[in-house]
Amino acid sequence: MYADTRISCAEYAGRVVRRQTIVGFFVGPSYRPLTVCGIVTGMPATRDELLRLHASVCKGFADPKRLLIIDALRDGEMAVSDICAMLDLRQANVSQHLGILRDKGLVRSQRDGQRVLYSLTSPKITAAMDLLREVMNEQMVLPTH
Repeated sequence: MYADTRISCAEYAGRVVRRQTIVGFFVGPSYRPLTVCGIVTGMPATRDELLRLHASVCKGFADPKRLLIIDALRDGEMAVSDICAMLDLRQANVSQHLGILRDKGLVRSQRDGQRVLYSLTSPKITAAMDLLREVMNEQMVLPTH
């Protein structure tokens, strides 16, 4: 099993760090794509590594307040203070959740003067959230056996 990976650089706490994102993987003769951009191919990966990556990203969705924050960022970038006002949450709590979302690769931050603006890293994040809501709606409507 081999994975296509993308290497990107991000700035974290004033220093540039390298981040590797698994984009897709080969199993036998077939290719199963996972996500986004980059291009370094043929790096070994195991199924367990891919599952750990998937689980790590899903942990970003694993808190109701983080889901509210993702939904608030649906229409574009926002400052922390604007998110706090919109959701009626304390700044310390919002900042903590934004840090988790950033670590999971779901949001990015950008300094604008004294403000820090946050935005989603991909519109596919809200599409995934919407798809999960559709599944939940179907489950609530369908009778259980």
